[in-house]
Amino acid sequence: MTAPPTARSVLDSDLIAESRGRPEAFATLFDRYAAMLYRYVSRRLGPEVAEDLVGETFLIAFGRRDHYDLAYPDARPWLFGIVTKLVSRHHRAEAARYRALMRNPVDAVVEGHAEQVASEVTARASRSVLAPALAGLSQGDRDVLLLIAWGDLSYEEVAHALGIPVGTVRSRLNRARRKVRAVLGDTNPMHEQEEDRWTS
Repeated sequence: MTAPPTARSVLDSDLIAESRGRPEAFATLFDRYAAMLYRYVSRRLGPEVAEDLVGETFLIAFGRRDHYDLAYPDARPWLFGIVTKLVSRHHRAEAARYRALMRNPVDAVVEGHAEQVASEVTARASRSVLAPALAGLSQGDRDVLLLIAWGDLSYEEVAHALGIPVGTVRSRLNRARRKVRAVLGDTNPMHEQEEDRWTS
């Protein structure tokens, strides 16, 4: 008798398919990705609204699970697409957050997982410089840049998340990088590990 598969070895698409008949199976997707989405939204809008938007993301995803294309084994791009649309409804709050970060870059670290805390601490020194660069981007360019830099998605995954061609992802990213470089004076305040994600 073979051992049951581990939780991580079950594909997201299999969980979604299973959840169509057994809704509780969808909870595993929440366990896998809620913290990742929370970090992404917290960086863009702050922790005050992140929990609500992540919850709303999973409610929307659960309601749309019957329409999920099971040919995509990884649900991250789908979930990031949903949460990015929710973030875009808060564009005024996002702009206000960048203005606040320009005034007070050393704000409180968001409580959470160790890697989240480490990431926040690393970014604190660069926020006053990076915030105006992000604020100056169009919504579309900012979404692409941050899905790659903070969501850790590939070009193809960003294209899937936003429902745009890969070529559009590349052109938006190129434009966003040029604008960020210009605001930063062709320097990068982020540590070396993140440098390529912003300026390469």
